[in-house]
Amino acid sequence: MFNKEELSKLIDENRSEFLNLTAKLLQIPSENPAGNTRAITEFIVDYLKKNDIEPTTYEPDPDRFNILASIGPKTGKKLVYCGHSDTVPVGDLTKWDFSPFSGDIEEGYLLGRGASDMKAGLSGLIFSMVLLQRYEVPLAGELVLAIVPDEESGGDFGVPWLLEQGLVTGDGCLIAEPSSELNPTIGQKGSCWFELTVNGTPGHGSLAPFVGKNAIVDAIKAIECIRTVTDLEIKAPSDLTELLAVSNAYLLENERAETKGIFEKITCNIGTIKGGTSANVVADKCVVQVDCRLPFGTTNEAVMTHIRNMLDQLAIDYTIESFGFKSSANYTPANHPICRSIVDNIRYVLDKPAYGVLQWASSDARHFRAHQIPVLQYGPAELDTIHGFNEKVSVEQVLNCGKVYTLAAVDFLNT
Repeated sequence: MFNKEELSKLIDENRSEFLNLTAKLLQIPSENPAGNTRAITEFIVDYLKKNDIEPTTYEPDPDRFNILASIGPKTGKKLVYCGHSDTVPVGDLTKWDFSPFSGDIEEGYLLGRGASDMKAGLSGLIFSMVLLQRYEVPLAGELVLAIVPDEESGGDFGVPWLLEQGLVTGDGCLIAEPSSELNPTIGQKGSCWFELTVNGTPGHGSLAPFVGKNAIVDAIKAIECIRTVTDLEIKAPSDLTELLAVSNAYLLENERAETKGIFEKITCNIGTIKGGTSANVVADKCVVQVDCRLPFGTTNEAVMTHIRNMLDQLAIDYTIESFGFKSSANYTPANHPICRSIVDNIRYVLDKPAYGVLQWASSDARHFRAHQIPVLQYGPAELDTIHGFNEKVSVEQVLNCGKVYTLAAVDFLNT
């Protein structure tokens, strides 16, 4: 039986292989959109097979592949390691100081698109499973690896598809999404995305506003109205008091004072506006896409009803439809074994206080909780570079997370 020190040393002793695996993942483009994960899937499948792990792939959408693999006995508890192989697009290449597909290590950082979100974390999950298999570390339960292809686009063909098909079940789940080094995310706000279409009456631009009804002008009125949802007072359930307090304290400790109260408020982002056909034509249509994030204490239905009631008072011609992310706020109790396994081993590896916090965004975790699978997120990240130019991640964090994953899997499955 391996103790914690011996398991940690396995990561150190195989450091070069671990970092090379991470670099290889960074060198394979898997931008979403377009969402083609064929190349990175082939690489991961080949790597697992070379290490005596037999994966199965599923293609619910052309060129988007889910990968499932497992080790350990199918009796006892089941832990799911979950990560996504897609990344957001690299964007304007002239804004990068290095190739977004370099995978190079410079000044202690791995460089490339997906370094923090979340190919380094994904590499940690894969390598942890490989080491546990290679060194025949005794497990009393099953460790399942689930790699999904489209988290960045909403995930319809990834985690929710696997869960709805009954291909993934578990007693706990660890998602290697980026997080603070000492603070895994054990809960998240809900998501409410919707598209507002405002209709107008076209006319010659030289006669506006005397002739025609401008859909863009009416859309501006609607936007001003919608943005007031941030002012709504939402009362969180009393059993969330401690977690909210800890999460707000975390924001202050990490110099995010400007976001104080974000866990208790609805946020509202006007993401896109498309309207009109020409400067000299009164716009007959304007389409606005909105992203609201919901705290504990409210629901999608309640927020959408409130928004519709406000818009009905504006005397505008509109329709509104939900799309994309849709969920209520959700969490896993801090004392659940999956949370304790991660937090306790963060403390062991880093020798510092650690605790779980809420996330102001959302992820695939919501799907696992909807299927009654307790879940949390913990992964290496340089948080300020996520989805931006010059994305990178600390080599030290990558190695430490690999240790935490390995120790936590053994603790969770063997106790």
